Amino acid sequence: MPAIYQKLGLNFQYPDTWTLDEGEALEGERSVSVYSPGGAFWSVMVHPTSQAPQDLVDTVLAAMKQEYDDLDAEAVAETVAEVELVGCDINFYCLDLTNTAVVRSCRTADGTLLILWQTDDRELEEVEAVFRAITLSLLQMDSGRGG
Repeated sequence: MPAIYQKLGLNFQYPDTWTLDEGEALEGERSVSVYSPGGAFWSVMVHPTSQAPQDLVDTVLAAMKQEYDDLDAEAVAETVAEVELVGCDINFYCLDLTNTAVVRSCRTADGTLLILWQTDDRELEEVEAVFRAITLSLLQMDSGRGG
C-alpha cells in the first residue's frame, strides 16, 4: 500500500516501506526526500516561481561536477503528466560504484519544482520505476490542483 505525503503544498505517493525525511522542511525549506531500504533517494524541492527551471538544473549539475571528477551528463526534456520538464541524466563513480542521478525541473502555479533522484547501479533496475511513479504521482496531483 503506498503512503501519501501531503504537506508543504506537495502531494505524492511513495512506497510505505521507504523512509520519509522532512529534516529540511523542519528547517523552513520546502523540501522532502524519501529513501529506499537500499539507500537510493528521491527528493523534491520547491523554489519561488521566479527561479527558471533550467537555472536550477544547471546549478545542480555544476555542484555535482565539483564533487565528482569523472561525470557524464546528458540534457533531457520530457513530458510527464502533461507537465514539461527540463533536466539532465548524470552518471558518475562514487566509492567504486557507478551511480545514476536524474534531475528534473518545471514551473507550477505554486513554485518551481526541482526533482532529484539518485542510486548506485546495483539498485537502479529495482528503483527506477518507483522513482518515476513517485514523480508521476507528484505531477498528476499538482496538475489536478490546476498547477
